[in-house]
Amino acid sequence: ASGFTGTYVVKEALKFLNTPSSPLKTLALAGRSREKLVKTLQWAAHPSSPPNDVSVIIADTTDPPSLSSLCNQTKLLLNCVGPYRIHGEPVVAACASSGCDYLDITGEPEFMEEMEAKYHEKAMETGSLIVSACGFDSIPAEMGVMFNTRQWVAPAVPNHVTAYVSLESDKRIVGNFATYESAVLGVANMDKLQQLRRSRPKKPRPVVSDHSTFLFVVDILVFHGRGILVPEADMMLGHPDLFKPLPQTMMIAIPGPRLPKGPTIEYQEKIGLRALKLPSADAVVVRRTLVTLMENPHGLPGINESPEHIGKREAYWSSVKPAHFGVKIASKSLLGIYRILGVGVFIGLLCRFSFGRWLLLKFPSFFSFGWFRKTGPSEDEVRSASFKMWFVGYGFSDSNLASERNSKPDMEIITRVMGPEIGYVTTPISLVQCALIVLSQRENLPKGGVYTPGIVFGPDLQERLQENGISFDVVSKTALPSPAPAQN
Repeated sequence: ASGFTGTYVVKEALKFLNTPSSPLKTLALAGRSREKLVKTLQWAAHPSSPPNDVSVIIADTTDPPSLSSLCNQTKLLLNCVGPYRIHGEPVVAACASSGCDYLDITGEPEFMEEMEAKYHEKAMETGSLIVSACGFDSIPAEMGVMFNTRQWVAPAVPNHVTAYVSLESDKRIVGNFATYESAVLGVANMDKLQQLRRSRPKKPRPVVSDHSTFLFVVDILVFHGRGILVPEADMMLGHPDLFKPLPQTMMIAIPGPRLPKGPTIEYQEKIGLRALKLPSADAVVVRRTLVTLMENPHGLPGINESPEHIGKREAYWSSVKPAHFGVKIASKSLLGIYRILGVGVFIGLLCRFSFGRWLLLKFPSFFSFGWFRKTGPSEDEVRSASFKMWFVGYGFSDSNLASERNSKPDMEIITRVMGPEIGYVTTPISLVQCALIVLSQRENLPKGGVYTPGIVFGPDLQERLQENGISFDVVSKTALPSPAPAQN
């Protein structure tokens, strides 16, 4: 709790401690240093005096017994210690063993996927609900793409949605060093992530052609009565008469063509921004949520759900439509785009060598053009910053149009998610609201397992975020001009 982000999470949590109708009745701060934890509590409570009933617990990620003791004293643990590839697994392991619920704010795909591979079965057994990416990575992306796809009212259907992230500030944008360190280590270990994915059982994957086809097809199919593994689900398209899906095979259609690649630097005229593809965790998390949804079309059932929540859950997920999803980092100026591109080039080149990684982590401000520094942002810099996340969706006004050969989207829906500074305001808001859902609705949530936040909190989270300073708006719904007919 005494880390840079952790202090802001404590500040946000104190707003809900023992307030009317809040499920947060007791709170403890955990870390290695009692002195730092006490200072964290004093800072977070300012200008009021620190609450007398907030406990301080000494725990260390290198001391498993201390983590076991910690988990045995609480129902829910919020983990703010990154990089998670270094410090996260011992905490997840302790929670999965004890049955304690767990939330974190990581944006590291390798960590999330490895935790799912290692601890999902154990967590299901013990009743430990383990949910990563509950901060800016990736709550606005998940809730934003779901909000966009829910605007496509039948017979309209989406085909692809692209999110454009714009960071704004009256002063300067400064990120936390741990976020930068996680990005550096993530790029340096991309090979390990690919190796992990190759080692795991095949998951459903997107399949799209120029006419209506399957989005997700699990890889176990029957070929002339025998079960086989199909590494590329596209085989299903070439020989549909040869393959018969097993009963558990999940299929759903994404109408229309594949998402076009487009230029490296895109100018999105409708929102007035230039953009580059952002290799963030958001797209990975959204895909994992959609995979889980394909396996559970009405969402994940709770331990002992109320009839009201069952109806709400099923209505919500029936309104969410699958679509291809990508994320781009956006800027109003071309210079801003070149700065972002420069940071990406530095990280991409230097991450290949141990000395290069040392340089990146030793001099973060230099190699990020001042966007990251070890001291983090000042309180004034945090207050002055904000974000806008535009979701530009393309699709068809009628799903039947998508079945026509060489069809192109004829409809566009633009939505927007806006909020305060991403790392120290939006992230604590998102994490604490997820925590309050766990505390107030545990019977309505899955017994246990490793999941993404969207599939667990989707039906309830958007409303809570809106009540706490993060807005969701429909910007426009537009009919696109039809392409000119081909000339003879």
